[in-house]
Amino acid sequence: RVHLVESGGGSVQPGGSLRLSCSVSGDTSSAYYKAWFRQVPGKEREGVAVITEMGLTNYAHPVKGRFTISRGDNVLYLHMTSLHPGDTAMYYCAATDYVEWSQVFDRSKYDYWGQGTQVTVSS
Repeated sequence: RVHLVESGGGSVQPGGSLRLSCSVSGDTSSAYYKAWFRQVPGKEREGVAVITEMGLTNYAHPVKGRFTISRGDNVLYLHMTSLHPGDTAMYYCAATDYVEWSQVFDRSKYDYWGQGTQVTVSS
């Protein structure tokens, strides 16, 4: 089993930056694909960014060019810049051992989830 714990959320003004972290522990061999999702109350949880153990990345269109996903030793990061109110959401990290590249933003394909960290962008 993979255990994920997010941190780094908070409140920031529009145009600001924030870096989220997600510690990864347990059976990390089952976490070849690691991703960030976000969810606003009343809306579907949507994929934001994904990275593989080989370093391949993909980004959802709304965050492309503003967010960067990266990883270190048993940690996943999401560096967010040029934040705007539309980025306000609960952010979750997720992991799975395999997912088709065309489905990397399908939340049903991920086996492991963190508890989430809140990001609020407002003036």
